[in-house]
Amino acid sequence: MGIFKNYVSQTRKPEGFWGKMMIKSMNAGHAKMADWAMSHLEINEPQYIAELGCGGGRNAGALLKKYPKSYVAAIDYSPLSVAQAKEYNKQAISDGRCSVYEDDVSNLKLAKNKYDLATAFETVYFWPDIRKCFREVFSILKAGGHFMIVNESDGTDKTGKTFEKIIDGMKVYTEKEIKSALENAGFSEIKTIHREEKPWITVIARK
Repeated sequence: MGIFKNYVSQTRKPEGFWGKMMIKSMNAGHAKMADWAMSHLEINEPQYIAELGCGGGRNAGALLKKYPKSYVAAIDYSPLSVAQAKEYNKQAISDGRCSVYEDDVSNLKLAKNKYDLATAFETVYFWPDIRKCFREVFSILKAGGHFMIVNESDGTDKTGKTFEKIIDGMKVYTEKEIKSALENAGFSEIKTIHREEKPWITVIARK
């Protein structure tokens, strides 16, 4: 269990050799779910997008492809993830369409009232206080901006609950818990989409 726990715990804040392996695994392993979630984004071309907890940067790249006129600011609190995301999106960074920063969602340094869309793929499990963090997200969005949360676990499936016990600091949230935290932060027009035969969940809320 020691080696396995050390490896899967890299999902929280990748570091070192195992962290590099986990980032590579997440970029590939979560792609299908992320693309499914993005297919439900029915908003006009956003000018500014904040990709929160960007990991290895694959989803920032997918957002840049989905919205070819948009600018993406990707953040993560793992220096290793930031480095990997910069490498993954180096062409977009060179083109002036993307930036990758080290930042903490519990105390965001991103500009307030600027972003049209904020996304969080497979990351809110590790946010220390989702009510506080959701208020931080609310603060960076423009009026009418959207926040999309994408989780592989809906908080009730056996696999998600198992990993919650293994990984220190992990919390899998139910749809009800996410909606309550979003409402507490000031969000409205909250829509939830479930994937058939899987515990995947996408929640989209509006400021």
